[in-house]
Amino acid sequence: MKRFAGFPAGAKLLASALALGASVFAAAPAGAADYPTHPVRIIVGYPAGGSTDIVARIIGNWLSNRLGQQFIVENRPGAGNNIGTEAVARAAPDGYTLLLINPANTINATLYKKLNFNFLRDIDPVGNVIQVPNVMEVNPSVPANTVKEFIAYVKANPDKVNIASSGNGTSIHLSGELFKMMTDTKMTHVPYKGSAPMLTDLLGGQVQVTFDNLPSSIAHIRAGKLRALAVTTKVRSPELPDVPTVGETVTGYEAVAFFGFGAPHGTPRPIIDLLNKEIILGLQDAGVQAKLRDLGGIPDPGSPEAYGKFLAEETAKWEKVVHAANLSIE
Repeated sequence: MKRFAGFPAGAKLLASALALGASVFAAAPAGAADYPTHPVRIIVGYPAGGSTDIVARIIGNWLSNRLGQQFIVENRPGAGNNIGTEAVARAAPDGYTLLLINPANTINATLYKKLNFNFLRDIDPVGNVIQVPNVMEVNPSVPANTVKEFIAYVKANPDKVNIASSGNGTSIHLSGELFKMMTDTKMTHVPYKGSAPMLTDLLGGQVQVTFDNLPSSIAHIRAGKLRALAVTTKVRSPELPDVPTVGETVTGYEAVAFFGFGAPHGTPRPIIDLLNKEIILGLQDAGVQAKLRDLGGIPDPGSPEAYGKFLAEETAKWEKVVHAANLSIE
């Protein structure tokens, strides 16, 4: 301290502040390197047992084994995924509360008139896990074997074809609305309370078409009870390699169910980078891959920046569809 003896009082104060700032900055990476020191919560905005919950548990178990602390799934269902998302948006940005992101996050940003959070602003992207195709499928009584034939059939019978979904505002619903918008077709939307009753009526012929998540429909397709016209991803699904994509007929069409991780805005970057690295390693593990394949999932690893760009693009895309379909939830 003797070297400061000739400094003015203000200079001494400045030097002390700089020294303190330097020590805090130096300590930050070390603290991140120790992460996690206690259990981490993964918030899922749906009940246990669904695809969102299963993905969270698969990756949570991998992270628990890799990082030496429990990554515990906490189900916070309600308000179309918004209750869970808000809980994470309001949580401390310390890496101990994570969000399992899914398509509802990018849809709800426009679909709901009033939200107590802004998804893109309040949730920092960590990384995607998988993409899951939706499948455009029809009851076998529908006289169409291709997307092109189906479009022609609907245009010849406007508003006479019933398009089913698992509920208003779901990815299944919006996948169909995007198709209608891009093909200028008119169909009557029939929402159900979940995929199970929707599929029951599709199998029975009460409705004619849907864009269901692949895992819940693939057994019916393989049994010949439903006819798959196309999958909604950019590339064909390994589970149905002979089924084309919608985009092969409708240029530019893409709709995916995706599952990834986010954290409260302001979570230290070293923690986000560590989680991203471990998730990518998990997606390279044979055991993890096998479990995700059971969901029809295609691993989709990438950087936090790439995931953030994807989420922004999805939010903008669904905003156009929500407005075109005149959808809104209070």
